[in-house]
Amino acid sequence: MTRVFDIINGMDEDAFVAAFGALYEHSPWIAREAFAKRPFSDTESLLAVFRDVVAGAPDEKQLVLVREHPELARRAGVDESLTKASQSEQASAGLDRLTPEEYARFNALNDAYRERFAMPFVICVRLSDKGLILSEMARRVKNTPETELRTALAEIDRIAALRCADVLKRLESDA
Repeated sequence: MTRVFDIINGMDEDAFVAAFGALYEHSPWIAREAFAKRPFSDTESLLAVFRDVVAGAPDEKQLVLVREHPELARRAGVDESLTKASQSEQASAGLDRLTPEEYARFNALNDAYRERFAMPFVICVRLSDKGLILSEMARRVKNTPETELRTALAEIDRIAALRCADVLKRLESDA
């Protein structure tokens, strides 16, 4: 893995953003800011920098980041802004194969959540299934807006960590 970090640390900014810009949904600014914090010694140091960039962003920018995420179970195959990563992640949790009852439940919870928080519900679907996602939506809609923003950002960091592992595997196999 050290060889991979030699490659990463040797990238110019454009190459770094091309490799890591999609870790955070439609938010390559995070990779651009992280680039300035090189060198990275290992996966944890790289992820820590990404987390720090997000945590250090103003609240308004954090909210924009959350809002870049799609509503779950609504857009697959319909919304062209849904990234391939999001499509794959939602499919891994079965969100592309909902019964009419599940679809109605997701829509009702999405609507309630968006009305309360003015942002989409975010959870790391690769580490979840339909049942867990539905129960978390029902539970988290009762949170305060401040708690829910922090929870959504933590979930986004989990998503980014999994996506980063995918990027590192690709870089390693190309090395």
